[in-house]
Amino acid sequence: MASNIYTIIMAGGIGSRFWPQSRVAKPKQFIDILGTGSSLMQMTWERAARFSTDDQIMVLTNNQYKDLVAAHLPAIQPQNILTEPARNNTGPCIAYAAFRLYQQDPEAVMIILPSDHLILKEEGYTEKIRTAVDFVRNHDALVTLGIQPTRPDTGYGYIQFGADGPGRSSGNEKVLPVISFKEKPDLATAQAYLTSKAYLWNAGIFIWKTKDVIKGFKNYAPALYDLFLEGMPYYNTPEETAFIETNYGRSPHISIDYALMEKADNVFTVPADIGWSDLGTWASLWDVKEKDDKQNVLIQKENIHLSNTENCIISRDGQKLTVVDGLKDYIIVDQEDVLLIYPKGKEQEIKQVIKNLEQDDANRYL
Repeated sequence: MASNIYTIIMAGGIGSRFWPQSRVAKPKQFIDILGTGSSLMQMTWERAARFSTDDQIMVLTNNQYKDLVAAHLPAIQPQNILTEPARNNTGPCIAYAAFRLYQQDPEAVMIILPSDHLILKEEGYTEKIRTAVDFVRNHDALVTLGIQPTRPDTGYGYIQFGADGPGRSSGNEKVLPVISFKEKPDLATAQAYLTSKAYLWNAGIFIWKTKDVIKGFKNYAPALYDLFLEGMPYYNTPEETAFIETNYGRSPHISIDYALMEKADNVFTVPADIGWSDLGTWASLWDVKEKDDKQNVLIQKENIHLSNTENCIISRDGQKLTVVDGLKDYIIVDQEDVLLIYPKGKEQEIKQVIKNLEQDDANRYL
């Protein structure tokens, strides 16, 4: 692809629902959570390299993870690790990247990727991104990859798309106008979305030109626009860090969806069947991993003996002998200082467990 395509990897999250393997000090994007030999961050970098050269890939992360990013991505240029002094959601970090990149290359195309997602159909994924890039080159458009839903999932946001209208075709791949974004629905609503075939999952993968998204911020999120416009004299200079450290915390805490995508009238989607998972929970990892004949997922298969155990996911040190009997639909995660044994059906409650530990001053386990 042409030389002005830049990929921005967002890597500032904590991944709390993967506790206790994902910790504040080392979140899930830095973990080989799939047992493949590569961290999720490294897998995302390899996908980014399909579109951008090493010097055109940037990582947005929290200050405390700067060294982790550098350790996991030896090819990244130090100036391309952009650090946030505050966790203010995706709106500010994307605005920061857009203004900085615009100052460097006003015609730049941005691909924005979460650092901790799974893509099973790599070639299809590449095709969809290329379709989106071709479209935004020729249109003032904000494009998001929409994932073809496979079940009535209540944990995802949904994109309602129009079948006709100003969508464009590129080869056999269609770009469709977005009618609206829908928040995480209840089960009945999710089933209705699935049946209608007019909704896609919102994966948080975005493609646009820097100048178009900056115009969007100006029109729909003026607080973000005004704040990061102030930094134009400093981006890509030695003064950039001081500006961000001083001013980033003033930005509103808001997602890119609320700040821009739900308001703009030039939003499009590329429907994508790419074997996607946001790997947001242990159950989502269970969904995508290979299973044994009792539907158990074993992240490490050495030294484990199971009996009367079904539909479980088990992650532990492969050197440790593990014996399990009589469990069904459980998460078992054994770390050096924490053992989690929790029903899969109640895994959303793990966030509350973490809050309780914080209140009990047990932060050393988080």
